[in-house]
Amino acid sequence: MSIFKRLFTIAESEANSLVDNLENPIKGTEQGIRELKVDLDNSIKALAEVKALSIKSKREAEQDKNNASDYEKKAMALLAKAQSGVLNSDEADNLASSAIKQRNKKQTEFNQEMVNYAKLENDVQKLENQVNELKRTITKWENELKMLRARTKVNSSQKKLNKQMTQIDSSGTISMLERMKEKVAQDEALADAYGDIADIDIEVEHKIKQALDSKEQDVNKDLELLKKKLNK
Repeated sequence: MSIFKRLFTIAESEANSLVDNLENPIKGTEQGIRELKVDLDNSIKALAEVKALSIKSKREAEQDKNNASDYEKKAMALLAKAQSGVLNSDEADNLASSAIKQRNKKQTEFNQEMVNYAKLENDVQKLENQVNELKRTITKWENELKMLRARTKVNSSQKKLNKQMTQIDSSGTISMLERMKEKVAQDEALADAYGDIADIDIEVEHKIKQALDSKEQDVNKDLELLKKKLNK
């Protein structure tokens, strides 16, 4: 695989990862928070290193200041001995001049060290602000992540419910209910028909009975009439 093809494959993979993160807000937010925490760790490490340099610079400046003061005291002591006759004047002047040169050197080093210290303290302040800002940002997005998870859970449930509702085929149920209603109506009509048939049968039977009873009565009447005739 050529180097250009490999670079293209890596770029394509990173692009796909970015798209995946955008499509999955929780995953993307978690990744973003992890990156912020890496930045925070690096910032804290840098802050510690710069702060150590600042402390070292301040100590060296104080040491240079003390050394400059000591050399000045030594020069004054040499001059005092010359005035009191304890030390030769020329020798005292030479030694005092050397001490003054050392004082001036330490004073220069002190001044330069104070410049370095001021610059380092400025860097410390910037890094502390950066660390504090990153901490606030991480806290903010961790809270956002909690809300995002809750909202995603609710949205997922709502989406699932809505999907289920859209997949419900109520037409089949309504059609079944209509068929049931029609079946009941048919059963009722059939029951009424059987009832009517039963009523007809009863009525016919009654008429037949009436007709038979009527003929029997007529026969009895004729029989009585014949008996009366015989008796005459």
